[in-house]
Amino acid sequence: MKENKKLQVSAIKDGTVIDHIPAKNLFKVIRILGLMNLENQVTFGTNLDSQKLGKKAIIKLSNKFFEDEEISKIILVAPKARLNIIKNYEVIDKKLVSVPDKIIGIAKCVNPKCVTNHEKVKTKFKVLSKSNVALKCLYCEKITDEEHIEIII
Repeated sequence: MKENKKLQVSAIKDGTVIDHIPAKNLFKVIRILGLMNLENQVTFGTNLDSQKLGKKAIIKLSNKFFEDEEISKIILVAPKARLNIIKNYEVIDKKLVSVPDKIIGIAKCVNPKCVTNHEKVKTKFKVLSKSNVALKCLYCEKITDEEHIEIII
């Protein structure tokens, strides 16, 4: 018996596909990247089956290509994300998002007494864990886990 295969989310001609987003973090990625303000076509799917994540989300953006600085913002909520650059319906480049050793100016410290929450000081964190993201503030040494990370937009 021949199995019919079909795309769960339609193809785009030119743009970027962000794949392997944890399903629970889809709307965080949309907010972080400001996708609700785009006039380009944005298609997303969530709770799609994934061998790596169990359930995943995917975002397809027509005629939108990201700078590395923009993408670095999503690593904290989608550390295994993969970006596929599409030209004329073909994948011409694949980029893996990777968590760096230090995070600067992207996340907020969860410690309400931290200097970064009271002064104009750029946040700086050492990455303690890249799989289940954990950050240590270089100012107050408070540790923030993946569930409590708040992104600065």
